[in-house]
Amino acid sequence: MAYNFLNLKTKVKEIQEWLVKELSAIHTGRASVALLDGVRVSAYGSTMPIHQLANIGVEDARTLRITPWDVSVSGSIEKAIQEANLGVSVGSDGKGIRVSFPEMTTESRERYVKIVRKKLEEARISIRGIREEVWGDIQAREKAGEMSEDDKFRYKDEMEKYIKEGNEQLETLAKKKETDILG
Repeated sequence: MAYNFLNLKTKVKEIQEWLVKELSAIHTGRASVALLDGVRVSAYGSTMPIHQLANIGVEDARTLRITPWDVSVSGSIEKAIQEANLGVSVGSDGKGIRVSFPEMTTESRERYVKIVRKKLEEARISIRGIREEVWGDIQAREKAGEMSEDDKFRYKDEMEKYIKEGNEQLETLAKKKETDILG
């Protein structure tokens, strides 16, 4: 009976998607709509993402323009962005809300690179946990007589190949983000 690695592949993919989402929230000094994805606004008796309350666009390289569909929620949107502590300045004018990204200093770039590396390590730890889970399952199946010792080591090699590929992809994502941050 062949070992099914579908669960392993799925979990590795989920970790990669998590890392992409986490890295998109780290700004690089350039305006990015993705930075606001995690911001929730209290409006109409519930909390909801900004994109459900307003149009979000890039005004220039360092400015986002948020145009609420209902002007009465402008204050709530502005407050939510400020409370999210994203390292941006927020101001409103008659037409909507302007989110300005500060010029990146060497110190802030280094701080963001450290955050990227921390997120990468969190993803690696998750992959190691999945690796241990799958390896434990393979060993248990061998002990139960469902596979031979040769099969166990063949499956271990196959598992390691998937883990290595997953880690390489995580590394690539982090390196790309570091390059964006460092300019």
